Amino acid sequence: MKVTVAGAGYVGLVTSACLAEIGHQVTCIDIQKEKIDLLQSGRSPIHEPGLEPLLEKNLRNEQLHFTTNPHRAYSDADIIFIAVGTPETRDGSADLKYIHVVAHTIAHYIEQDVIVCTKSTVPVGTNELIQQIIDSRKPPNLQVEVVANPEFLREGAAILDFFHGDRIVIGTRHPEAAAFMEQFYLQLNIPIMKTDIRNAEMIKYAANAFLATKISFINEVANICEHVGANIEEVAYGIGQDKRIGHHFLKAGIGYGGSCFPKDTKALVQFGGNLKQRYELLEAAINVNKRQQSLPVKKAKETVGSLHGKKIALLGLAFKADTDDVRESAALTIVKELLEEGADVTAYDPIAIPNTRRIVGNAIGYTEDIRQALQDTDLAIIATDWDQIKHLPLEVYLTKMKNPIVIDGRNCYSLQSIGQYPITYLSVGRPGHPNANNMFE
Repeated sequence: MKVTVAGAGYVGLVTSACLAEIGHQVTCIDIQKEKIDLLQSGRSPIHEPGLEPLLEKNLRNEQLHFTTNPHRAYSDADIIFIAVGTPETRDGSADLKYIHVVAHTIAHYIEQDVIVCTKSTVPVGTNELIQQIIDSRKPPNLQVEVVANPEFLREGAAILDFFHGDRIVIGTRHPEAAAFMEQFYLQLNIPIMKTDIRNAEMIKYAANAFLATKISFINEVANICEHVGANIEEVAYGIGQDKRIGHHFLKAGIGYGGSCFPKDTKALVQFGGNLKQRYELLEAAINVNKRQQSLPVKKAKETVGSLHGKKIALLGLAFKADTDDVRESAALTIVKELLEEGADVTAYDPIAIPNTRRIVGNAIGYTEDIRQALQDTDLAIIATDWDQIKHLPLEVYLTKMKNPIVIDGRNCYSLQSIGQYPITYLSVGRPGHPNANNMFE
């Protein structure tokens, strides 16, 4: 089929490359000419494992094309996927301006009947609005059906999720459109759920809200574990054995970040508020996550006192490993607080430095050499669980640092392995915190 994808961000690029890989003729359109020029050369503007080889292969096979020309993109498409951004506004709600622009543009340029699928995460009722915009502006002889088709792609594992996802959700008011989309996805052999549009929109928000709440829940338990001398890893394993709970998203740390969970949770809270239906549980999860991101600096001050003039290595800038995305990264909160304390910060990250520099500027030092970051430092804070950090020989902390004090916000090292070295080591929810065992004192 001829497929057009509107938006060359994470979702749009992965969707474009993977649909081309399974045999569709795909055109990806974006308004940023520099980005399109880069993509036409086979290079990706984002870091996503396995994405660039797929881009190169399908460009070479002429299954995949990139353009800024809306007539070329929309005029003869069988299916159009909307994958533009829905950034957060000041009040936390989703900004739909790009959705509106794309809907108007589609209506203006289509020349045949088409299915329009919304991949972007949008508030309940948005797909009906898209349908209204297109219907009011399209040629009257054309039939357009808008389908809610939310994405469930994890950054760092997006291609794997596309081909081996848990489910595909298709939300539409017309059985014919649902059947068409079911056939379109059939070769992926992934369970397909057909529902109505509003259910599909709500499924996406509810899924992200639940997972974010699960992360904040285990971090709250981890904070209690520290004060009573329990080990959160053992506790998480124990409760994860219950099939009703499961093991996923029970890894304690310094909270969630990225482009989805922070934005989508706040949007759902705001949406509920607009309906006078306060989402108190999710509000608490958001507040816990915000507090958790400040945990490493709090522990640093408890351990060494004033951070003014201290030389600190920040290991990891991306919100998670295997991505260069720093949106809502805990590392940015840590940088801000360390600078406010007067610390001298050098940050290590293998790929996220350019994106961080655009936000932080030159207020901190940067290096892609982890040993250089640790050289003569008073303290190290681990903010991202990169393999390069997890597999670093622990003696490096002894040989490079002035004072081998490590605050591990991602629990990268086992207590058994770290215990073999004279390193002051503080992790999340595990024995070793200076206040542990003080409950009954």
